[in-house]
Amino acid sequence: MPKFATPTFALPGFTARRMLAATGVAVLALAASACGPDTADGSGGSAATSAAAPPAAAATSSAPATGGSGGTGGVRLVAVKSATLGPVVTDSAGRTLYRFDKDTAKPSASTCVDACATKWPPLTAQDAVQVTGVDSALVGSVARPDGTKQVTLNGWPLYRFAGDTAAGQTNGQGVGGTWFASTPEGKKAPGTTGQAASPTAAQSGGYSGGY
Repeated sequence: MPKFATPTFALPGFTARRMLAATGVAVLALAASACGPDTADGSGGSAATSAAAPPAAAATSSAPATGGSGGTGGVRLVAVKSATLGPVVTDSAGRTLYRFDKDTAKPSASTCVDACATKWPPLTAQDAVQVTGVDSALVGSVARPDGTKQVTLNGWPLYRFAGDTAAGQTNGQGVGGTWFASTPEGKKAPGTTGQAASPTAAQSGGYSGGY
């Protein structure tokens, strides 16, 4: 029997190129499918976390800052009426505030330091002073030797008195003939209370020497 040769067919060049291109596209599609985002726990979860970050940062930046007057309760000058002295100024705790004749108002200057400042603690404030019944235009401050700012009223530095142990007391009025409760206008309150106008050291509990 005669043998016949198996026929072979040659594809045209452009047909072969199209088939190779189609195969390449299919391979790329499979690779993209295998490496695509996993919406359950893949990169989709990271995107959600990243998107939630800006609101959290905004909440932090809008939080109120610590310190200042809010952090310390602040300083407030309050006009009240004393039963013995008439209108005077107190702090927010009701402690009477005093002025010292040896200080000056124009310009403001405090001369009460060291032992004097222990008996007459200066009213200091680093932030704005709040007022109740006092003209804010009269309120100012003066730098003390230690760098703190002492509150002034109508130019006069203000002090508390260590001898006042409760709100409303005015035991510092007239001590040494130089200490007087301040009125809401920064003037000297009239009258005396608790101490004579010129007390002795024994009468003033040791507050002699002009303070």
